[in-house]
Amino acid sequence: MNIPFFNYPALFKEHEKKIVEIFSDVGHRGAYIMQNDLSDFESKIEKYTGIKHAIGVANATDAMQLLLKAGGVGAGDEVIFCSHTMVATASAIAFTGATPIPVEAGSDHLIDPDSIIKAITSHTKAIIPTQLNGRVADMDKILDIAHEYGLQIYEDSAQALGAKYKGQCAGSFGLGGCISFYPAKTLGCFGDGGLVLTNDEDIYHKIKLMRDHGRGEDGNVSIWGFNSRLDNLQAAILNFFFQDYDKTVERRRHIADLYHKNLKGLNELALPPSANSDSNYFDIYQNYEIEAIKRDKLKEYLSNKGVGTLIQWGGKAVHEFKDLGFNQSLPFTEKIMRNSLMLPLNMTVTDSEVKYICDCIRSFYHN
Repeated sequence: MNIPFFNYPALFKEHEKKIVEIFSDVGHRGAYIMQNDLSDFESKIEKYTGIKHAIGVANATDAMQLLLKAGGVGAGDEVIFCSHTMVATASAIAFTGATPIPVEAGSDHLIDPDSIIKAITSHTKAIIPTQLNGRVADMDKILDIAHEYGLQIYEDSAQALGAKYKGQCAGSFGLGGCISFYPAKTLGCFGDGGLVLTNDEDIYHKIKLMRDHGRGEDGNVSIWGFNSRLDNLQAAILNFFFQDYDKTVERRRHIADLYHKNLKGLNELALPPSANSDSNYFDIYQNYEIEAIKRDKLKEYLSNKGVGTLIQWGGKAVHEFKDLGFNQSLPFTEKIMRNSLMLPLNMTVTDSEVKYICDCIRSFYHN
């Protein structure tokens, strides 16, 4: 048995004919930058999420940095984020001139509201909850904190396109959110790609300018900007894949449910919530991340059985990168990082392969 964590060649092979057609069509039209494929894709995402504005940019890191800059975050400000995230969340804060303040994750692997309160100072400007693994944080508590202390909210929803909390999509709770179209995402392109989501008109108009050097449609430059545009070719590919996005999410939820049914009861594991365990949450399962006793030995065992797994971000929370100037101790998050392992969850994994993976895990702990 050979079950890779993610099978890029198989994804291309399945859709090769259509992808080549798209490339040919875009090439023959010479439609590479800021063309109709991009505006069409942005409109589809707006309709899908119910969020007023979607702005295609080069990647999700740029999306977050643009959001923070447009929202006025800068030197002298502190921005609170969950250390159980990719370093890109913190780097977007740092490149605005603000100071990233990492805090603990909770048992759901998302930002812990109590830790947010403890980290607030007179310099705190904003909170960034990471909507990790396709699940939205408890936004009621976070919104209450933001309101009480007069703080902005930006969402790192890179892994959460279509994930919902109480019927509301990730990216819609604060001033804006970012989405990633990295190839391994639930909706991925064939390279890098990202998107800003916002209901705020001022943020929208600023980022529309900032993504293209600060230029308006008349060519006038009225604001300092970046070169961060979602390529039209990638937008065309995303338009194609987005046609089946509901089916993609449904399939991922089904795979997650199979994992849950076959692994529940193992005391050595902590599993993500099952797909229908709480009506307040609609998870899209970007990843299936478990906590496992003897994690490293389990990973090696599964590898020997032909199963590819992944330790997210190399096994380090952001605050553990001490060369970046962090000095926090976040023991609960560190425990999560020492025990977490992601199992294969993609559109090439079959039901029988999920069953095989679960049998291997049970065998590891029962031997």
